[in-house]
Amino acid sequence: MKSVEILITGRVQKVGFRACVRRIATDLNVTGTVMNLSDGRVQIYATGELMILEKFVSMVYGCPRAVIRDVHIEEIPLKNFTDFSVIKSEGRVSTAL
Repeated sequence: MKSVEILITGRVQKVGFRACVRRIATDLNVTGTVMNLSDGRVQIYATGELMILEKFVSMVYGCPRAVIRDVHIEEIPLKNFTDFSVIKSEGRVSTAL
């Protein structure tokens, strides 16, 4: 198992991108969170097997209406999540989209 932080730039806010990321993560059994950042980027924390995380990142490019300009991936210390959640705003988490 491995955990990564993924920062995505481009047109990725207000286009349904977080919901798409959550669907992909759920389908691949990846756990973690996705959240909009105030600077227009999207931050994803994801935990899963290396091959699955690579597939997860490649599938994110297929989210409709999103235009991804750059993806920065950094390995982080292992984080254990129970599921994959969309973080709406500071301190609020929604798992039902």
